Amino acid sequence: MAKVSAIQKNQRRRKLVARDASKRAELKAITKNQELPIEERFRATLKLAEMPRNGSKIRVRNRCEVTGRPRAFYRKLGMSRIALRELGSLAKVPGLVKSSW
Repeated sequence: MAKVSAIQKNQRRRKLVARDASKRAELKAITKNQELPIEERFRATLKLAEMPRNGSKIRVRNRCEVTGRPRAFYRKLGMSRIALRELGSLAKVPGLVKSSW
């Protein structure tokens, strides 16, 4: 089980990302538009740099929904390999056949 503070921090980051997504997209579009004057693109870059870093999508960490574990995460299932193994042993994952020999 992961630290509760780490899980909460990640949830705060997800909220910030959702809140700032549209503004970040607009500023990035301005900075990448080669037809605009360089001064305007530079101003957009500075505004983007002033925004909180935790509002960037890259700062969000994929974590297991069951345990909060940050590593060995399966995107398709939304959980870590350890949680998948435990739930598979209890026959709680539909379609999963766990072999043991």
